[in-house]
This record gives sequence, C-alpha cells and structure tokens, in this order.
Amino acid sequence: MKKTAIFLAEGYEEIEALTVADICRRCGVEVKLVSVTEERWVRGSHHVNVEADMCFSQVDFQEYDMLVLPGGMPGTRNLEAHEGLMTQVDAFYAAGKYIAAICAAPSILGHRGILKGRKACCYPGFESHLEGAEVTKEPVEVSGNVITSRGMGTAIDFALAVAGVFCGREKAEEMAESLVYRV
Repeated sequence: MKKTAIFLAEGYEEIEALTVADICRRCGVEVKLVSVTEERWVRGSHHVNVEADMCFSQVDFQEYDMLVLPGGMPGTRNLEAHEGLMTQVDAFYAAGKYIAAICAAPSILGHRGILKGRKACCYPGFESHLEGAEVTKEPVEVSGNVITSRGMGTAIDFALAVAGVFCGREKAEEMAESLVYRV
C-alpha cells in the first residue's frame, strides 16, 4: 500500500489538509498527518485544532511515497522554516518521489527550484514565488512527480489528483462520483 504524509504546521489551512487525508483514505491510500513540531495537537489558520497521527521525529521517510504540503498562513511559512522537512522535500524530489502542495505552499517548491520547467498553480498573489514555472490558473497541475493546486476551493480536485497517483484515475473518478462532486 502506498503511503502519504501530510505535514501540519501551526496555521495550516484545515480544509486543504483534511480533504486530502479523507479522500486518500477513502481510496485506500495510507495517510499520516504529521505535526512538524513535537506536539501532536496542531492549530489551523481558522483555530481548528487537529491531533496529528505522529510528530516529525517519528517519521521514517523511507516508508513514504509522497509528501503533501497544505497552505494557509502562517502555516506555509512555518513549513518552509522547518529545516528537516525541507531536507526531506529536496530528497524526495531528487529521488523522483511525489511532492504535492496547495494554496500558498507551492511557493515553497518555487523557492527550492523544484518548479523550473513545470506547469504549476498556486493561490492568487503567490505566482511570483513559482520560480521558473509555467504558471496556470488550472485548479490542479500534475507535472511529473509534482502536484500543485490553487487553494481551499480546489481542495477536492487536489485530493483526487493526489489519490489518483496511487489508486488510478478510474478509482479517483469513481470517488468523485461517490462524493457527488461534478456529477
């Protein structure tokens, strides 16, 4: 079974993180919510507290196939400030493993040079941070092993794209139908 880690930093966008966790789990993808601190409870940008499955120090990154970075403020800045997580983002990219980011979080990938020569999208106003990317206004862009999305309103599209990587497009479309999404 493929495994995905979704990283929660103080101020993350709740809908972006939890929609991915929910839809991926419904599709049979193993998902772990990971606090980037040593505290399992993480407060989102709209003051929703969520208990992560584990803390950053407990993650065996060799077991994971994808890293997911939700947006939100100051969540995005807090993710980018975490050196250990940025080391893993770089390692996953170098290894050709999947990295996914939504809302403001694709800016992290832009700052790290991961978006050069790729199509990418992000929350309006963050386009200048997608360094080297062909910026689009699509709800989601899948460019090789990198997935980006625009924001809370595209969270279901993003989650279906993330799940679809591991369970296939047909299963993702079945899931969309069962969610009564774009029927």
